[in-house]
Amino acid sequence: MRVLFFGDIVGRAGRDALMARLPGLMTELQPDFIVVNAENAAGGFGLTQEIASDLFKAGVDCLTLGNHSWDQRTLLTQIDAEPRILRPINYPPGTPGRGAQVYIKGGKKLLVVNVMGRLFMDPLDDPFRTVDAELAKHRLGGSVDGILIDVHAEASSEKMALGYHLDGRVSFVVGTHTHVPSADGRILPKGSAYQTDAGMCGDYNSIIGMKAEPAVARFVRKLPGERLTPAEGDGTICGALVTLGVNGLAESIRPVRRGPGLLEA
Repeated sequence: MRVLFFGDIVGRAGRDALMARLPGLMTELQPDFIVVNAENAAGGFGLTQEIASDLFKAGVDCLTLGNHSWDQRTLLTQIDAEPRILRPINYPPGTPGRGAQVYIKGGKKLLVVNVMGRLFMDPLDDPFRTVDAELAKHRLGGSVDGILIDVHAEASSEKMALGYHLDGRVSFVVGTHTHVPSADGRILPKGSAYQTDAGMCGDYNSIIGMKAEPAVARFVRKLPGERLTPAEGDGTICGALVTLGVNGLAESIRPVRRGPGLLEA
């Protein structure tokens, strides 16, 4: 199985870049599943059902979220009816939506789990315990052919700790949220692929996807300024392609970067 994952879409630049490049990547890389974090897709803040529908039509199988899950309030009333959109699994019981789902395509089954870290983030339920409880319902290489964990977190140490905690029990642990692609994509000792952050899909001539001047002003003047808005230049897409063996563990992980902002891979 081949799983293609892309990090946080930031605004129209990220959406347009991803949808423009997906047809060629699908032909070139032949992924069985495409998973994308889309929590900044709607103007940099949240996701709408309309944007989600466009991404699904382009070939995306699952959209994950994060700390901006509810910035677009309409999603609160729509997410229960859309199993292809996941919010962090460690939100409190009773939160709309779901944090994990098994997707079936071409006879293959992929479990996707979206979880949020707690260091420097919202104080949600324990991500380690919550993911363990979900994994107890599935068997890698048995009931499912692959398991992908999107760890939406600020601290690299927390992401790495989850990676080693889950090593050998899942196919791929990938970090999102910081919008900067890390260079540590590798296979951990027990066979799970890992990358601290997939990066973002957006305009890299920016401050993590947002127009630079207002963002810089907040640091320089330490005064509230205009609302941050996504940069609008040409977008670069960042992610990773993971190839799995018959046991569901990773055989390889390759960075995927296309666009003008970074060295392509």
